Amino acid sequence: MSVNTVKSFLQIHPDDNVLVALQDLPKGQIIVWNGKEIILQQDVHAKHKFFIDDLEVGGNVLMYGVLVGKATDFIPRGGLMTTTNVHHASQDYAYRKVNYEWQVPDISQFEGRTFNGYHRADGRVGTANYWLFIPTVFCENRNLDVIKEALYNTLGYAVTDKYKQFTEQLLEAYQHGDDISSFSAEGLAPAAPQKKRVFKNVDGIKFLNHQGGCGGTRQDSALLSQLLAAYADHPNVAGITVLSLGCQHLQTQSLLEDVKSRNSSFDKPVLIFEQQQSQSEEQLIKDAIRKTFVGLTEINKAERKPAPLSKLCVGVKCGGSDGFSGISANPAVGYTSDLLVTLGAKVLLAEFPELCGAEQNIIDRCVSEPTAEKFIRLMQEYDAQAHAVGSGFHMNPSPGNIKDGLITDAIKSTGAAKKAGTSPVVDVLDYTEPATKAGLSLVCTPGNDVEATTGKAASGATLILFTTGLGTPTGNPVCPVIKVATNTALATRMSDIIDIDTGAIIRGEKTIEEMGIEILEYCIRAASGEISPKAVLLNQDDFIPWKRGVSL
Repeated sequence: MSVNTVKSFLQIHPDDNVLVALQDLPKGQIIVWNGKEIILQQDVHAKHKFFIDDLEVGGNVLMYGVLVGKATDFIPRGGLMTTTNVHHASQDYAYRKVNYEWQVPDISQFEGRTFNGYHRADGRVGTANYWLFIPTVFCENRNLDVIKEALYNTLGYAVTDKYKQFTEQLLEAYQHGDDISSFSAEGLAPAAPQKKRVFKNVDGIKFLNHQGGCGGTRQDSALLSQLLAAYADHPNVAGITVLSLGCQHLQTQSLLEDVKSRNSSFDKPVLIFEQQQSQSEEQLIKDAIRKTFVGLTEINKAERKPAPLSKLCVGVKCGGSDGFSGISANPAVGYTSDLLVTLGAKVLLAEFPELCGAEQNIIDRCVSEPTAEKFIRLMQEYDAQAHAVGSGFHMNPSPGNIKDGLITDAIKSTGAAKKAGTSPVVDVLDYTEPATKAGLSLVCTPGNDVEATTGKAASGATLILFTTGLGTPTGNPVCPVIKVATNTALATRMSDIIDIDTGAIIRGEKTIEEMGIEILEYCIRAASGEISPKAVLLNQDDFIPWKRGVSL
């Protein structure tokens, strides 16, 4: 046995009855905590939790100062928390009149700062300048794929050249009779340089392939229309090409009406092509390419200009979470959120299944009773819908989450909620509703990574901070996504998809506040086009509409 002499564990909140291992701890190690010895009953891997005192069957498990589970077996002091001895539990919640006092952070170093964005006619400012292709129905997806390949390869937006060249080299080796089972391209001709973008002020051409628009229910098509309208109206979008078959539920006219309903001053160019009215598929594709090309020449005339940081709208999201998410990356992003809110910007927190257990704290932060009641209604309706099909928020954690220490949904959720910082909740938005108020807003979406980012962009996010402990290759077509790692091992292993490493918090080398300031500095550079997040460089343009069925 050995006595703990370094900071290898952490109590997150003074009321917690568990400690979090910050490194692997062996069975039998003695942990000295508040003057008493805790002997570890099992090996405790980093990110997992062990108990400070004996816990009887039915006893409350507390983390982040709130109820996150109940003991299903007797657990001795020093015992490891597992899925077999603890099950999900969370406290009841309701509106109560609370005089919430927020400790506003110091923003002196950011006062007067600007970012260079694209100013739109309605006063909003984009962090990118995209042309967007929208199909009103899945029947047009193949045509979009053809157009995408043609435009990407010709205009310099493709990122797959190296893989095409590798395949060509593989083919050449095969034709020469070489053994390709362990083929390496080393020694062969170097890959040709990637083609430069033709339009320097067009940051991308984006495509919203989806599986809706017809079949299903008319309600599905109506909700899809609202989502597509939100993307057409997004401040990062400068022009739109719509492809329609003609006979589908989601008619082009309905989409245009939803756009105008959302923004009466909408003035972006919209090109419409209907296949059943065209001479041929070939003519449709050629016309779409030609007219879009003309549109690209026009939006390329736009230039980035300074804008106050209050014009930013930043979504905060987590995915592939681990036991460090609520300790490093999420609270660091939370401090960034507080800085942004203090600067007058908008911050969006979504993933309602991952707010289970954090509800009371969020309700107490709502600026008004109607705001709180809307959040309660949406949470209860969503949870009831999940239970109606034999599921529930408690089934949200994935096998990867559990393996890395997130044993219950309430543990995952209370850590996930840290991304929103501590500022008051000024608004609650249902799916696709636009964010209109400065400050922190809640957006009703599933926890599913892509469904959540898709919904967050629909509410107007112009940047998304995405924290991950396990590594998630997710992006969005119209909103640059910045990946924030909870630990350095991940940031090193998956450096091709990670932008920011918060592992220094775990090692005690940086504070949450210092890391939050660094994240905001990165956001300013990304919003100005000075640096491209990895998801943007890799064209990780993930888009999944939520059909309002049960999705966690």
